Amino acid sequence: MKALKVIAILLVVYVLIVVGFETMIGTMQPSGGGTIVLTTFDASGGSHDRVVSRLDSDGKLYVAANHWPRAWFRRALENPDVEATVDGEKKNFRAVRVEGAEHDRVESENRHGIVFRILTGFPPRYFVRLDPR
Repeated sequence: MKALKVIAILLVVYVLIVVGFETMIGTMQPSGGGTIVLTTFDASGGSHDRVVSRLDSDGKLYVAANHWPRAWFRRALENPDVEATVDGEKKNFRAVRVEGAEHDRVESENRHGIVFRILTGFPPRYFVRLDPR
């Protein structure tokens, strides 16, 4: 019984670490040379900005849903006409979900380390290609 209690406490502590890390990332929205600001639109036309990591592969621009909170990803799939501020310039794009061999290639070129994966709670990773409009 004592072992189950210890395991339960460790699990709760781990969940709190993941929630704390995700909250910190979500509120701080770190930006820099490797990020872009992605603007997605909801069903009512409202816009939502999110700082996401910029990934380049095979001459194309990608972004990844790397965390459990991923409302921007769902909005981009529902309304793929998005805007992104890339290198200080806002441009129009069409968001295309990446699957299959293309997903595997982008994933292999942009792997996350084990520490990041632990801190984010091992979320599934999805990619979106941003095609210029």
